[in-house]
Amino acid sequence: MALDLNDIQEQFSNLDPENIGNWPILVRGLIIVSVALLVLGSVFYFDTQQQLSDLERSQQKEVTLKSTFETKQAKAASLDAYKQQMTEMEESFGTMLRQLPSKTEVADLLVDITQTGLANGLEFELFQPKSESKKEFYAELPIDITVRGNYHELGGFVSGIAALPRIVTIHDIAIKAERGNAGGPPTLNMKAVAKTYRYLDDEEIAQGKKDAKGRNKKRR
Repeated sequence: MALDLNDIQEQFSNLDPENIGNWPILVRGLIIVSVALLVLGSVFYFDTQQQLSDLERSQQKEVTLKSTFETKQAKAASLDAYKQQMTEMEESFGTMLRQLPSKTEVADLLVDITQTGLANGLEFELFQPKSESKKEFYAELPIDITVRGNYHELGGFVSGIAALPRIVTIHDIAIKAERGNAGGPPTLNMKAVAKTYRYLDDEEIAQGKKDAKGRNKKRR
């Protein structure tokens, strides 16, 4: 049966608020439905909506944790490869360190440098070791060198220095031509700084760290 709006309005207009029990069934039904909808809306707003917000935050946290887990899992899978690389680096570092002379071997290395020059026919005008400069685990010893010879003799000297079992590097090279003997190759004068290196012993390394701490305290 179709609802008559006029009839509904008449039923609402004749309601006695002090006698709810006698209200028409239709009116009471509408009121009950309205109250139920209001209660449900309140429950959704104050409870369900908060739960949905918590669920969204939990989902976002799940994504973050999953990403973190995948990153750590990848690192764990690569751990053996990292260990192998560290071992190879330590071995390589040890090989390089063995190419540095100790304090007692520096004198022999200086002799090797001069012998290399003389063996190639060079004439030494200057061979002057300077004060060494200490780094973290090694010391650098510069040597001022001035030699005279022809092009091939200088080339043989530089090649011989590079072939020494100990590390020696040549820096600040300056070559000047001089008047040679009649009919012979021109004479060249070469000034350079040869740098050799030695490793620091445990006592020197410990002292270096102690000095560094002292300097840091003074700066503060």
